[in-house]
Amino acid sequence: MTEITSPAGHRAGFVSLLGRPNAGKSTLLNAFMGEKLSAVTYKAQTTRHRIFGIYNTEQEQIVFSDTPGVLDANYELHRMMMSAVKESLEDADLLLLLLDATRPAEDAEAVATLLAKKRRSALYVVINKADKATPEQLASLAKWAEQNAKPDRTYTISALENTGVQALLADVKAALPEHPPYFDKEQLSDKTERFFASEILREKIFLNYREEIPYASEAVIEAFKEEETIIRIRAEVLVERPTQKGILIGKGGEALKKTATEAREEMEKFFAKKVFLEVFVKVKPDWRNERTMLRRLGYGS
Repeated sequence: MTEITSPAGHRAGFVSLLGRPNAGKSTLLNAFMGEKLSAVTYKAQTTRHRIFGIYNTEQEQIVFSDTPGVLDANYELHRMMMSAVKESLEDADLLLLLLDATRPAEDAEAVATLLAKKRRSALYVVINKADKATPEQLASLAKWAEQNAKPDRTYTISALENTGVQALLADVKAALPEHPPYFDKEQLSDKTERFFASEILREKIFLNYREEIPYASEAVIEAFKEEETIIRIRAEVLVERPTQKGILIGKGGEALKKTATEAREEMEKFFAKKVFLEVFVKVKPDWRNERTMLRRLGYGS
């Protein structure tokens, strides 16, 4: 990256958000940024890509890295997702390990094991969802974290309620090294508008469908044409079986129409412009295990 001039004492660095699926990493990133950059649902494994959220002030630039949740790799897709997690451990100036306060400590053992092998940076443990946990749960998780993750600091927050987030952000800023910004100060992410359009559509699929459908599907933007007053988008949703295609479309096309309408409305808010969205469904058997297809979809280095 080309270094950009900055005022004296400017701080900049990379901060990686780690944790198990559904620990609240994407919710915290969005709270830090004040923008919705990462897909957020109540379902696990919503985040599949490593997403940079670039937080800027006059004196600081924090490149937050939202990573997929640490999970067992049952598909080639999962293996590529875990590669993104390991990569984020290599280049981070600071690691934020999110723990779900409503889950037993053992749920985070896989993350602690990964950190023990790969950790090179300072580590802050962030106990999230404090608004939904009992004092006993919070105390038990803090004790487990101290013994197993050995953090430099521990925080208790609610990313959803924005409780404790600003105090954590202030300490993150203070931990950054003095360095010029890595990205232009007007840039909010390393991802393209096409990427965010696909993420918005995929989020609506996660919210509107159950069981295997969200996990067996992928949103692909085939065309993205921005005109003066409107953005015209053509999207495909990949699934693995004809039965999944039928469920996605629904009787008389009503299910797909509902999902597409919600996605279009969200895109119009995100892009601040009218959107014309066409969505089609395509069957691609076993796409989650095809490396060539996964790389075309943006997974892997």
